[in-house]
Amino acid sequence: MYNTPTTQISLDGRAFYVKRDDLADPFLAGNKFRKLHALLETPPQKLDKIISYGGTQSNAMLAIAAMCKKKNWYFTYYTKPLSDTQKNEKNGNFFHAKNLGMEHVEIEEPYYKDFVASVRLSMDERMFVIDQGGAVEEAKLGLEVLADEIKKSGLGVTSLATPSGTGTTALFLALSLPEYKVYTTPCVGDSDYLKKQMEALHPLPQNLIILEPKKKYHFAKPYREFLEIQQRLLSAGVEFDLIYAPSIWMALLEQTQEEILYIHSGGVSGNESMLARYRQKGFL
Repeated sequence: MYNTPTTQISLDGRAFYVKRDDLADPFLAGNKFRKLHALLETPPQKLDKIISYGGTQSNAMLAIAAMCKKKNWYFTYYTKPLSDTQKNEKNGNFFHAKNLGMEHVEIEEPYYKDFVASVRLSMDERMFVIDQGGAVEEAKLGLEVLADEIKKSGLGVTSLATPSGTGTTALFLALSLPEYKVYTTPCVGDSDYLKKQMEALHPLPQNLIILEPKKKYHFAKPYREFLEIQQRLLSAGVEFDLIYAPSIWMALLEQTQEEILYIHSGGVSGNESMLARYRQKGFL
């Protein structure tokens, strides 16, 4: 793992710093690059198989597939049943993950929740299960490395921002950097859902601030305002993903005023499939 660079951009007359974790690797990048730190440091011969589960837009799925390709580990990923359109897409995270060697297994909807709950029952010492989104205690190690890089950056910024799915990145960053404010927004569900996900790992620290979006957004659904803010950021010099980044950037512009270091959570490999959906909607 290496120290990723920092870029400065200007948006609405404000200066922001961006920690470019998206540049770590074409597929194994962003917050997943940090969450998988412990496994990336694990000797290849120690494990044979990685198991995970979730959605096919998942950045974690693609990052795990890239890691397993590097480590020569077998990777099985479980989802609810997919449409033929999803299975046959020629771009996006699911397509790339399969090309990296991921085995995909569908579990019927009525049995999915029970299956996920029992996935560890048949494990042995050469297998490892990564919960949806990479929400595992081991993620703390990689985020402590990120925290150390931030402290040594010399930027003089004391406010950070990163979007949340499970909230793992924001939580462990806040715990590792108690002298910083850490802003985040819920991208999957609402703030109550996000708090429950984080509290399952650790009680919430006081320096973790959840910015509630002013509008209810459904996860991974195309929104015109998401495309607009993403394109404005692209014009400012950095490409961000279309699923997680837009809502927190809008919240930062609306609800904060200070200088902020944004932790780029990656996920731009999924933009090609998302942009196709925006075209279908007539937004492009």
